[in-house]
Amino acid sequence: MTDRLPSRHQSQLWLLQWAWLALFWGVLAWSAIAPRDRLTWWLEVAPALAGFLVLAGTRRSFPLTPLAYTLVLLHCLILMIGGHYTYAEVPLGDWLREAFGQDRNNYDKLGHFAQGFVPAILARELMIRLRIVLRPAWRGFLVVCVCLAISAAYELLEWVAALVSAQAADAFLGSQGYAWDTQSDMAFALLGALLALVLLGRWHDRQLARLSRG
Repeated sequence: MTDRLPSRHQSQLWLLQWAWLALFWGVLAWSAIAPRDRLTWWLEVAPALAGFLVLAGTRRSFPLTPLAYTLVLLHCLILMIGGHYTYAEVPLGDWLREAFGQDRNNYDKLGHFAQGFVPAILARELMIRLRIVLRPAWRGFLVVCVCLAISAAYELLEWVAALVSAQAADAFLGSQGYAWDTQSDMAFALLGALLALVLLGRWHDRQLARLSRG
């Protein structure tokens, strides 16, 4: 994923790169085999494919930290699994619903949590490396704002899907009749963004320092 990091890390990065590619394309191929709804599959995996193209295009000119690449992969896998089953029918969500007596399949909430957790690190990395925002407090605030903006844009996309096709919207939204689905989706994205900054900030800083030394 990068040729600019210190040589002692090259073997680890080489293994990470090939593991990343194997997981991405392996799960994508599996998810494409007889998905529950083909249109929903395309809608869900399109961001993952777009993300792959962006990462591949910037691999040499603007390599990211291993943490950022790993988080992007995890988010892509969540999207691919959701695309294969549709969010309302993912077996893991069904199991959790039965185990904890929940009223609905909440796998979609994992997706919205990731929608805040992963972009928070990406936005933070861009702001630090491009020196967009220098003060940590303002940077954290703006990172959260970016994540909420992404979440809001996705909710608008879901609204458009509902207007275009009620059947596709049911599979794509996965709201399952929950009246506060939009608000809870954004709340999970907010929680994900805040936790990413709190839990991963120092780890991210160490990887950024290592990247800058390369």
